Amino acid sequence: MTTILLLPGLACDAALFREQLPALAAAGHRVQVSDVHTRAPTLPAMAAALLAEHPGRLALAGCSMGGMLALEVWRQAPARVAALALLGTTARADTPELLRLRSDAIGLFEQGRMDEVLRANVGFAFHPAHAADAALVADYLAMVQRAGAAQLIAQDRAVMARADLRALLPAVACPTLVMVGADDALTPPEHAREIAAAVPGATLVVLARCGHMLSWEQPAQVTSALRDWAARLSVAPA
Repeated sequence: MTTILLLPGLACDAALFREQLPALAAAGHRVQVSDVHTRAPTLPAMAAALLAEHPGRLALAGCSMGGMLALEVWRQAPARVAALALLGTTARADTPELLRLRSDAIGLFEQGRMDEVLRANVGFAFHPAHAADAALVADYLAMVQRAGAAQLIAQDRAVMARADLRALLPAVACPTLVMVGADDALTPPEHAREIAAAVPGATLVVLARCGHMLSWEQPAQVTSALRDWAARLSVAPA
């Protein structure tokens, strides 16, 4: 049976998929949330660890850094990847501007100013309507605080060192879903359109009134799209 692995974003955990995980399991799929991003220093090392820990064919659904990791897993072992779902992510490397911004943030994390950075990031993480949702923002802050400053630093460094994989996208031969929030300020829709245009047969879904945290901002739509994507797999009932 193909395993569906859900790959959280930077400083995120299983809570990121709190709506999608039970829905996929209820549909009869074997589904797990990986924490390999917390245990390896680079995306290639994360991918190698994931492949070693999960034998057989894998369907990978990743948000943001999780999508970057999914692409790296495919790069290392395309025959092992049965399907890809890339949510709010990019195949590009960081620009010099982004590298400076991440380096500045790491400096603040090292100074113990994590909460300051996180609260300033809320407006970039969410659509304005959802950034005004106190409960949703509290959940976001709590999740990143669970990760802690050391993980924020390590995972930012992993993302900063990633390769540009755009030239490899036309070779992706598995069912691929690409999703993005129409108002995503961190991985803009143009990045998603770029992936979907390059991957043969990819499905592109753009979510209205949605920023970067799409699995929380539009959970029903994300769940529906993932269920349709997973239904394309040859997965026996659990």
